[in-house]
Amino acid sequence: MNGVNARLTLFLGVVATGVPLLGLAAQSQQQPAACTAPAYRQFDFWVGEWEVTNPQGAVAGANTITKILGGCVLQEHWRGAGGSTGYSYNIFNLQTRQWHQTWVDSGGQLLLLDGGIEGGKMVLSGETVGQGGQTTVNQISWEPLDGGRVRQLWRSSTDGGATWQIVFDGQYTKRQ
Repeated sequence: MNGVNARLTLFLGVVATGVPLLGLAAQSQQQPAACTAPAYRQFDFWVGEWEVTNPQGAVAGANTITKILGGCVLQEHWRGAGGSTGYSYNIFNLQTRQWHQTWVDSGGQLLLLDGGIEGGKMVLSGETVGQGGQTTVNQISWEPLDGGRVRQLWRSSTDGGATWQIVFDGQYTKRQ
């Protein structure tokens, strides 16, 4: 009888503690979404289905930017005209008060960028270290343009920002 009583006591203890937890879960589902502060909307101008062209007007690729996880995260899905692909996840970090992007692509590249709105543009930057140990500063800006278009400019510097090279310059036009 001791074994039966022990199992019954354990079962009742699990059920008793589970009931309040279920109540908390129901309450949390009724609370407003976590990412409702205006800062979470700063990058919404980039959301959409885009055709991306280079400065000469040639198609560079297509990009899809969607809001996921209750509007807390912007997910990017890049498809380059030459066959490359990449993804990024972008979130406003409430603790640091900055935007963060993690970018990965089919070439094995990883970028970790942080920043925010500067002069009406979203500007994110971060460092990478090459195989030879050389540090590269990467800075990417997204600028809203007339007609709902967006310009993305990716620059890099290997001398601490004294000089810059353009890695990518693309104009986003929404697909109809």
